[in-house]
Amino acid sequence: MSGRRNLTAILSLLTVGAALCIGGMARADDVTEDQIVRALAPAKKPITRGLSAGPQTQTDPAAAAAEGSFVQTIRNRPTRSLSAAEREEIATIVKDKPKIDLEINFDYNSANISAKSLPSVQALGRALSNPDLKGSTFVVAGHTDAAGGDAYNQDLSERRADSIKRYLVDKFHITGTDLVTVGYGKTKLKDPANPLADVNRRVQVANMDNKATASK
Repeated sequence: MSGRRNLTAILSLLTVGAALCIGGMARADDVTEDQIVRALAPAKKPITRGLSAGPQTQTDPAAAAAEGSFVQTIRNRPTRSLSAAEREEIATIVKDKPKIDLEINFDYNSANISAKSLPSVQALGRALSNPDLKGSTFVVAGHTDAAGGDAYNQDLSERRADSIKRYLVDKFHITGTDLVTVGYGKTKLKDPANPLADVNRRVQVANMDNKATASK
């Protein structure tokens, strides 16, 4: 009897441990609109006046203008029209932007969103319609795991990003020009140490506009 109780306790601890390890990415079966809104909401930057003794992070106006111009050039562009250099520039800009990784599953060897993942995509649609986010430009980036060749995975990631955009435009009337779709194939694995891990098959959404700094 005591052995059975010990086994039950061990299994319980393993279950708790597994639950604690899931926090790196929003899973398709539990992500909510509120989680997405909070993840994509731009961080409010303090307004500083006068001199400060401590180091300050200032936005370079020229760099901000160049970034804004670049974003305008990729709005409403077909996913496949983006060059490798443009994809890398998007990745560089997104690095410091509010973003969230969504574990959205697709049918095997397909760009069709799986029924299991529809609630996650619907939560994304509601979030992007939220007044706190509406009107920003968002990057929808498709990623695959390392199985298969480079060209195959690049094509698949682009088609899956396009599929998410079509759903958001058709079902939630998100303005198409506000959604920039890009595919990275297997070039930017979330877990490079485990190239076939599920976490690598994801859709990353990033907010390109920081509306919190638009006023004042």
